[in-house]
Amino acid sequence: MTVQDLFEFDKQFDKKIIGTDEAGRGPAAGGVFAAAVYFPEITGGLIKDLEILNDSKKLSAKKREAIYDTILASTVNKIVCIEVDEIEKINILNSSLKAMNIACTSIMQEDALTLVDGNKLIRNYNYPQKFIIKGDSKSASIAAASILAKVTRDRYMLKLHEEFPMYNWAKNAGYLTKEHLNAIDKYGLTQYHRPSFLRKHFGLVETKQLSLL
Repeated sequence: MTVQDLFEFDKQFDKKIIGTDEAGRGPAAGGVFAAAVYFPEITGGLIKDLEILNDSKKLSAKKREAIYDTILASTVNKIVCIEVDEIEKINILNSSLKAMNIACTSIMQEDALTLVDGNKLIRNYNYPQKFIIKGDSKSASIAAASILAKVTRDRYMLKLHEEFPMYNWAKNAGYLTKEHLNAIDKYGLTQYHRPSFLRKHFGLVETKQLSLL
């Protein structure tokens, strides 16, 4: 789809659209991020500036970075992180939906419809909403939110990498690559790891004791 198609998708609802998406549900380290985006004005110039807009997973890191500041400057937006301690308490799905709820509520517009990427609605959300399966490749607002969430989380993982370079989070972003698992076996867990995501791994390595650096 072209960027024009993405904006036309949002336009069909004939309402102000807030798009929301998350980044970081799958990794075993780091917080989960959600972003909410509302485009107050859509001009030909903006469409040209965002001509590469798409699902963040379909863009290279370089391309995501290239339009990140444009999205920030041209939208009303909010980016929220739920950290590991809360993920472990309420689980990753609830954490993702909570982050979306906070982000969307923070930028709520009168008579707006919230488009939520995926197949779940935001829980305890007091505004009209609709989930859009694969919405980050259909809706301009969701695609923009996906980029804000992804780039912000990647930058956050780079900072964590500086603190614990042995896990190579700069490259794997906290996902359980073979290299990451080997480092966990060698060095143990940090406060940024999600122990609940590693139960299966440590169940297979019963002699390995969990530790906090």
